[in-house]
Amino acid sequence: MRVVIAGGHGQIALRLERLLAARGDEAVGIVRNPAHVADLEAAGAEAVVLDLENSDVDAVAEVLKGADAAVFSAGAGPGSGPARKDTVDRGAAALFAEAAERAGVRRHIQVGSIGAGNPENPDVTEEFRHYLRAKRAAEDDLKARDLDWTILRPGQLTDDPGTGRVLLAEKADRGPIPRDDVAAVLVRLLETPASVHRTLTLVSGEATLDEAISAL
Repeated sequence: MRVVIAGGHGQIALRLERLLAARGDEAVGIVRNPAHVADLEAAGAEAVVLDLENSDVDAVAEVLKGADAAVFSAGAGPGSGPARKDTVDRGAAALFAEAAERAGVRRHIQVGSIGAGNPENPDVTEEFRHYLRAKRAAEDDLKARDLDWTILRPGQLTDDPGTGRVLLAEKADRGPIPRDDVAAVLVRLLETPASVHRTLTLVSGEATLDEAISAL
């Protein structure tokens, strides 16, 4: 399986690339910074240097051509202002999805945020609301496209070792989730038809990965 990952140097993406490479799959990570190429290659992935904020659909479609699946895992990151949250978390996501349509890559997973279901939550900071609005807009854009999409909304991301025990459901209370477990779930979702056209929340839980996937 050839999987193209936007935001290829992100903490979830690097873990996903390692897992795919270990399975014998072909991971291709899109990165903005040429200095990140070596990290992707060390993870067993092919790196493509392309700035999604300043690219066009044809260039992105060329990278996606021949892929079996696409995963959007990019983000402007902490400390970025509203403008970059819009151009990356919304704009780049929409561009990537449009390019997937053009390249004929139907399987598409977008990594969102657990809070995107309520982007106007008064209990979070205004900066975080900008982020959630961008994520929700990206979700709405993807849902309108002719793709076999899945939206995965992880909870609070941690660098704790993965436990392999999760709660994967359409609705779940806020909670933490190790990035290791997010990457492991992404690998499984790529091959799970029951997850198509669904928005799923992911936090740590009691079910094994096999149990969580089979329950979808």
